[in-house]
Amino acid sequence: MMNKGTGVVAAGHKETAKAAAEILLDGGNAYDAAVAAHLAACIAEPVLSSLGGGGFLLAKTASGKKLLYDFFVQTPRMAKKPSEVNFYPITADFGTVEQEFHIGHGSQTTPGTVRGLFEIYRDLCTLPMKRLIEPAVKLARNGVQLNRFQAYVLDIIKPIYLANEAVKNQYGSRTDPGTVMKEGEVIVMNEFADLLEALAIEGDALFYEGEIAGIVAEMCRENGGHLTMDDFRKYQVIKRKPLDIKYHNSNVIINPPPSSGGLLTYFALQLMLEAEISKYEPGSYQALRVMAEVQAATEMARIESLLEPDGTKESHILTDPRFLSVYKQKIKSRLKVSRGTTHISIADGDGNMASLTTSNGEGSGIVIPGTGIVMNNMLGEEDLNPNGFHSWMCNQRMTSMMSPGILEKSGGTRVVFGSGGSNRIRTAILQVLVNLIDFKMNLESAINFPRIHFEKGLLNVEHGFPDSELVRLYSEYPNHKTWSDKNLFFGGVHAVSISSKGFSGYGDPRRGGVSMIVDQGRINWSS
Repeated sequence: MMNKGTGVVAAGHKETAKAAAEILLDGGNAYDAAVAAHLAACIAEPVLSSLGGGGFLLAKTASGKKLLYDFFVQTPRMAKKPSEVNFYPITADFGTVEQEFHIGHGSQTTPGTVRGLFEIYRDLCTLPMKRLIEPAVKLARNGVQLNRFQAYVLDIIKPIYLANEAVKNQYGSRTDPGTVMKEGEVIVMNEFADLLEALAIEGDALFYEGEIAGIVAEMCRENGGHLTMDDFRKYQVIKRKPLDIKYHNSNVIINPPPSSGGLLTYFALQLMLEAEISKYEPGSYQALRVMAEVQAATEMARIESLLEPDGTKESHILTDPRFLSVYKQKIKSRLKVSRGTTHISIADGDGNMASLTTSNGEGSGIVIPGTGIVMNNMLGEEDLNPNGFHSWMCNQRMTSMMSPGILEKSGGTRVVFGSGGSNRIRTAILQVLVNLIDFKMNLESAINFPRIHFEKGLLNVEHGFPDSELVRLYSEYPNHKTWSDKNLFFGGVHAVSISSKGFSGYGDPRRGGVSMIVDQGRINWSS
């Protein structure tokens, strides 16, 4: 029998998962554990997590209440002229491909994470905030060894973390001056620990109405940023009704509009029903073709629907039955022819479920003095600025691909899931859902199974599919790229499940994922 002091967590780092497990063991619920885990991730997963960014938490409580906490970033209330802002490009080297990002004070938006965590704390948590910060404070003071995956990510975008002396002092290598920290080096963040202790006493007002907001506003005023005290004072968490998707005999609860990730997942699943992918073998040419066509059609629909950061009516055209029917016909006729995000999934023994996805972009390269916080660069993310840089609307919640979700299967099993990976989030989640529901895989197999991603006319194919099936697929997709191994490019789905048999969890190895089960007074590794 499951009860207090039990639960399961899947996350992107063992220290993130341990923070959640420790809180569950102490009698906290899934939401206590989620807050503690994210704070720990700010030290253990420094590129992917920061209090300078934003995110979403999807909650389904033991009483059955469903609620989406939107604490994603908000565009500045006033915009300076492009010629007046500190906004410049850097090149990230992924090894096989390079990608340009923009950083600087002018790339920053109003961060929502601190207010979001406190709103969740006030509404859903049971333990004192002083207790929830303890795992992160301990990590920040004692230090965390940079693991292989985090070192790899840091190296990819090292121009950002070497951009100035402040960020270099925090993330620069102690053993190899002039570059970023390497695997095995220890991150210590005493100023961040001090900040957490102050926040536990003073609350989120310290961040949004006090000294910290003032520091950021002054830095932006003097150095070509858009943010002012007004941006911080007026930032609010938005509570939304999640999107419910019926798929076969299951129900998928996911991030609603104006964010586009959940909406595009809804659209893709409707096309999957039309294509009947379940009648094919996983990894077969037929199944891969269906997946590629659905991804291509979803991308086309995304462009056609003109998804905008302000969440206007165009966002909802994807749920219009007439719009859907056009794309269902396209799929039928076609088939007749021969990047800085992390996720935490938690469930507790009382039945509470928390799906938390957060992002700092790649980071703006700007550290808030005295805090250890790297601010976001969301205005410098091409994916989030489809109309071009400097074309954003003032004082609008930015759209996002982040799609924290909960799957309720017909047999009573519930799966809490989510992924990092920028534009690959929606395709990673789609494929894991199809694996779980259509192909009836277990959690580990569904997440480990190789993936594909279609975007801008290019089919990316992860290593692991049979060559015989790929030959046929590539004949129809001559513009393709084959990856030699599993890669973080294809997202990182961290998921947990709760059923009559108990808890299970799995962290995606593509992004260093781990999971832990808390039961009978002990913390046990699951993956």
